[in-house]
Parts: sequence; structure tokens; C-alpha cells
Amino acid sequence: MTGTQTHTSSSERRASGPGRPRNFDEATALEAAMKEFWQKGFEATSLDDLTKAMGLSRSSFYGAFGCKQSLFIRALEHYSRTGIRRLKEVADTADGDAIEAMMMALSNPQGGQEGCLLVNCITELAPHDEKVAEIGRRHLENIEEIFAHIIDPQNPNDVRDRASAYSSLAIGTLALRKAGIPSDRIANTLKQARSVLST
Repeated sequence: MTGTQTHTSSSERRASGPGRPRNFDEATALEAAMKEFWQKGFEATSLDDLTKAMGLSRSSFYGAFGCKQSLFIRALEHYSRTGIRRLKEVADTADGDAIEAMMMALSNPQGGQEGCLLVNCITELAPHDEKVAEIGRRHLENIEEIFAHIIDPQNPNDVRDRASAYSSLAIGTLALRKAGIPSDRIANTLKQARSVLST
């Protein structure tokens, strides 16, 4: 990336050292790291993979992110923030059935077989990494909250179980997608399950 940032936060200056502002865009680098972890998983992603994808030297990498584990946690948090923001936009701008729009956005039946980064990481790492498990729980709770506010904006806590069912259903279909189940079957599965939950 070319160009010089006109503003460097105090946290950026601390990580880069006094008088040494970063000459790369941290958000762009974080997005690149996220994609590497998403494609390969935490264990299979090497430091060389990350520095190449992020366009950083090892010294810049260590100065900005510390270590692979720290970067991974920040990438997960970035993924979660971005995903929740997009889901809220889906819910707020849905033309018609916001629940169906949310379920389709979560399952993304037209997508590839990568699945959801956080769901992948929960499966791979959460059983022995409490920080990953915490990020995963918070992410799922935020999704349930969006569903709950769609179902009953006045009393979202009263419909939390139903919201959880919608969320679990949509996220569960990611396993179908990773297995290569055709997108039309996934969409039909969602519609059938939705009709059951609505009764």
C-alpha cells in the first residue's frame, strides 16, 4: 500500500515505538490476516503466510501485532464486529421478511465452502482456548439479540429462546454448505424449518 496516514492513534504509536508511526493501514492488514486464517485455519496458517498476505516484514508484524496468537484474536474480533454490523444492516433494510433475510444472510447458501470464520474457529480452538470461546459466545449472543428485536422489538428478552432457534438453524446450515450441499437445498431447508418455527 502507498501513501502516508495523516492520523496515527496513540495505540498505534505505542505499538510502533516512539516517533515511528506505521507506514501501513492496520485495518487493511487485519483484513488480509483474517482471510488467511479463514482459508487455512489457525494452526495451518504460518507466519510467512501472514506477512506475505499482509505485506509486512517480520519486524513490522511483531511491532504491530506481537505474535500470531494476538493477531488471530484481533482478526476474530474484527470479523465479529464487521459481521454483526452487516447483519444489523440486513435486518434494518430488509424488504419484507427480516427474519428470512437474516437467515439467508447467515447461511449464505450461494457462498463457497469456507463457512463462517468464527464457527470454524469455535470448532477448531474453542474447546481449549477460552478467549476464542468467549468471542464466539459473544458473537452468537449478538446474533440472537438481532433476531429477538426483529421478533418482538418491545420485549426482546421474552423471545430469546425463539431467537436462539432461528440463529442456531441458520448457522447450522453452514455445515451443509461446507459439505457441498447444493444452494437450492439449503434454501429450501431454511424455508421448511422456518415454517415449523413459525407455528
